[in-house]
Amino acid sequence: MSAKIIRVSPEVTALFLFFHYRKQPKRPAFSGIAFPEFTGLPAYFIYILPHFLQVEIKEFINGDIEITCEDLLRLDSSNMQPEEWQLIARRIAEAKSGYDGIVLSHGTDTMAYTAGALSFMLRNLDIPLIMTGSQLPLLHPLSDGVENIRVAFTAVCEDIQGVYVCFNRKIMLATRVVKVRTMNFDAFESVNIEPCGRVDARGLRINRQLLIHPTNAFALEDELCKEVVLIKLIPGMNPLLFDKLAEMDIRGIVIEAFGAGGINFVRRDLISKLEEIVARGISVVVCSQCLYEYSDFSIYQTGQKVLQHGVIQGYDMTSEACVTKLMWALGKSTDTKEVKRIFETNYVNEITLP
Repeated sequence: MSAKIIRVSPEVTALFLFFHYRKQPKRPAFSGIAFPEFTGLPAYFIYILPHFLQVEIKEFINGDIEITCEDLLRLDSSNMQPEEWQLIARRIAEAKSGYDGIVLSHGTDTMAYTAGALSFMLRNLDIPLIMTGSQLPLLHPLSDGVENIRVAFTAVCEDIQGVYVCFNRKIMLATRVVKVRTMNFDAFESVNIEPCGRVDARGLRINRQLLIHPTNAFALEDELCKEVVLIKLIPGMNPLLFDKLAEMDIRGIVIEAFGAGGINFVRRDLISKLEEIVARGISVVVCSQCLYEYSDFSIYQTGQKVLQHGVIQGYDMTSEACVTKLMWALGKSTDTKEVKRIFETNYVNEITLP
């Protein structure tokens, strides 16, 4: 085992630990890389993590296995921002050719955003990237982190590709997860699509019809526009709010509208204001405040008005996926029509198009 410390910035230290574990030589070697960021881990724990993983997973993963542990960030997930997403994506792109799978541990508060961003930036990822975390610190005797690690490493061995989140014995598409509980171990739900895998008495069961299937060569597309905001519509919202956003040079707005896509236009006319905003070159995505099912602007008069003015439909996407996809689309183009085309393209099963 060897260790090397690299100073990335005054606030961030990256620690690389290399650990090799052999079991049965009958299968090709499997390699995994873990980025530990479990809440409450003391600094010394990174030195014993390889041994901890060996003890925890050796009983249920058969094959010739090699695990590399790398501490990329020591940062509360509430402080995770687009710059960190890019750092992680670039490190994965750099390391992926040497591994058959990656397990990325992450704080739960912003995991859905990071998962969505990585799904778009790591285009056609041809190895599994499984994100996981814990509600209780890993060293707590009742922590859910140990079980999540076990299932994550099991999923990595299942011959899958793309980015997924593993939590509470479920494997979910990274662009479909939402944190829905603050305390319960079943903290994440897969929204508008079933989990890709579940653990039951038969073991880990994968529904391969729901998996991501890359169609082209891998490419790192990590340019993101950070001038994107998320607005939850409320009755009586002042349309002048959007003028202020435009003054701030915001380039993208995601709006959580009422129901299937309703936006008020009586007395406080948000429809006309959105028309003005789109005409100023700002891309606007409208999704539903409802967690489940999809927005359909063709149902009501208000929704039809929105579509006429060039607003982009979010359909059944989560707010987290809408935000990260819009950041990614605006990082690729400043043309609102091209951004609309990118957004209304399904890349990693993040959207169900009519």
